[in-house]
Amino acid sequence: MIDIEKFQINKEGWTKVKFGEVAIQQKISIDRDNTDLDRYVKGEHMYSENIHLREWGELKDEYLGPAFIRYFEEGDILYGSRRTYLKKVVVAPFKGITSNTTFVIKADESKIDKRLLPYIMLSNDFTDHSVRNSKGSVNPYINWKDIANYEFLLPPREEQARLAELLWAMDAVIEREREVLERLRISLESNIEKEIHGVTLSNKTINQVLDEVSERFDLVRLDEVGELLKGKGIPKSDVQEHGIPCVRYGELYTKHHRIIRKFESFISDDVKTKSFQLKKHDILFAGSGETITEIGKSAAFVDDIEAYVGSDTLLFRPYEMDGYYLGYLFNSQLVRQQLNKYGTGATVMHIYNSDLSKIKIPKIDRKKQEEIGVKLEEFTTNIDRLNVKVHVSKSLQKSLINQIF
Repeated sequence: MIDIEKFQINKEGWTKVKFGEVAIQQKISIDRDNTDLDRYVKGEHMYSENIHLREWGELKDEYLGPAFIRYFEEGDILYGSRRTYLKKVVVAPFKGITSNTTFVIKADESKIDKRLLPYIMLSNDFTDHSVRNSKGSVNPYINWKDIANYEFLLPPREEQARLAELLWAMDAVIEREREVLERLRISLESNIEKEIHGVTLSNKTINQVLDEVSERFDLVRLDEVGELLKGKGIPKSDVQEHGIPCVRYGELYTKHHRIIRKFESFISDDVKTKSFQLKKHDILFAGSGETITEIGKSAAFVDDIEAYVGSDTLLFRPYEMDGYYLGYLFNSQLVRQQLNKYGTGATVMHIYNSDLSKIKIPKIDRKKQEEIGVKLEEFTTNIDRLNVKVHVSKSLQKSLINQIF
């Protein structure tokens, strides 16, 4: 990988150009009732600061509004013209349809190496220009004429080719790392189910799965192997940057996954007297969520430290079970699918301790639990290390883009 600190670019001989001089907006409209195109791209399919399109929709599967008329070809750049600070810039891997709020852009290859164009659009200067010139407050948007007026320095053709090869080589490294990371994540999910119960889940109802698991293990209800408790206190106004660590229920969605590894919130000695103290191996459940799949999101507390938990949080305190194992167990599909049956509510979904008490889990001895926890933690450690590596590679690429453009 390139050493950015030592990388030098001599911009002598580079020419100032406007974006509209090297990029062309495509505005070909499609009659959706008379086309053989079968795929479409929405803004939600485009990820921030990622030129690769990983998701799309099938025209036959969904009704689209009248705005979805814009035709694009393989190799065209799709640019989200709304909320441009999100940096939604992708290179289309196929031909299809998008909305008229997504700009379809081609490079003028007589003037610029087309491989450079998406990276110019990902630069901080390009984004700052787009944000400054956006209209509207709630859902700001940029007009093409304003983007077209963006000025930047363009290198000579030979230098363009060299820089394009460098940027795309870095992208290839990141993609390889990302693919390995995705395989590791899939492998972890598979191993969680394999280690905990060893039953295939696909195309089965949760009751069918439980019946099959019961042929291999004794199943026990949660209220047979531990206590079900509730957190209390800790409103947002009581949270501070330092002090005694605590967990608020919303953090179970945003900060903690399976295992509580780092605390994000803290309280004072006064507040702790009105809060619920955690005990090692406790499992914390979010008691409410916006969707049925969110309820019961959980994480295990595995430390020997003083810490507290706030209200709208449910707890399972095991009599004799391993916290690491439980952190993976309660986020397994075996448990998640059981939890989904019990959610109630219209706009906000809720789950209660009376529901948690009905959850059935395999009866596995403590030593085996600890072995499973260690094995699954090894997967997680490798994923975390690779996540750091991907982050470093992306930061390096971003630094190089901004140094060039």
